[in-house]
Amino acid sequence: MNDSSEIIGILGGMGPAATADFYAKLVSVTPAETDQEHPRTVIWSDPTVPDRTEALLRQGPDPTPWLIRGSEILRAAGATLIAIPCNTAHAFVPTISEHVDLPVVHMIDEVARHLTAIRPRIRVAGLLATSGTLRAGLYQEWLDRANITLVVPDETTQNTEVMPAIRALKAGVRGEAASQPLARAAHRLIEQGAQAIIAGCTELPLGLRPASLPVPLVDPTLVLARAVLERSRTTPVGSEMSPMYCMQYVTDAGSTSSPERRGLPTPS
Repeated sequence: MNDSSEIIGILGGMGPAATADFYAKLVSVTPAETDQEHPRTVIWSDPTVPDRTEALLRQGPDPTPWLIRGSEILRAAGATLIAIPCNTAHAFVPTISEHVDLPVVHMIDEVARHLTAIRPRIRVAGLLATSGTLRAGLYQEWLDRANITLVVPDETTQNTEVMPAIRALKAGVRGEAASQPLARAAHRLIEQGAQAIIAGCTELPLGLRPASLPVPLVDPTLVLARAVLERSRTTPVGSEMSPMYCMQYVTDAGSTSSPERRGLPTPS
């Protein structure tokens, strides 16, 4: 890599397995034949960041100070752009961007762009994610901009299948205990018209496999890895990134449309 290329900062630890999975995917999508052809990367993996879903749903501890501190550590270590391999954490990124002068490659925006490029055209997408991500309306916001209708699990499925599977994956459980509930939830979304399923929690690709579904499974972690690699190779250090990738231009979290306003079920 040229010394003038970007240095990728990975704000991770949410959870550690998802961070490791993201970095492995970043390595796998890099067309390199030698070590020196890979991008320079700084990883801050802080598993002490308070639970993002608890903060959004039940007034748990605010993770923002941890996220700001992690971003500042990445900047001090030389990072010139940031990737956050955690969907729910994106609810807090607008506030982070007010304190940390680094561009963030926005994973959910990138997923929306990816969906618009799939052929045949995706008009309805199903979302499996944490209850916090659903509550924040993160994917609803961006997919609306792409004219893609979003369907999400009903409250019972979310509470008895999706969230238990996510917690199991975070605990290191693999195999059918996690994969079967996720596959059932995904198939219900497909029955509602979903033409693709978004694995909208970075743990979900560890338990839900494309072969288990009759429609495309979109892995935001992989989408983010490809986008970050592209930015790191095409954006000269010190230049401004496109507004679509600079978080100060992203809709403030406080104005994000709620599930209730969009007619979506509210996670309990």
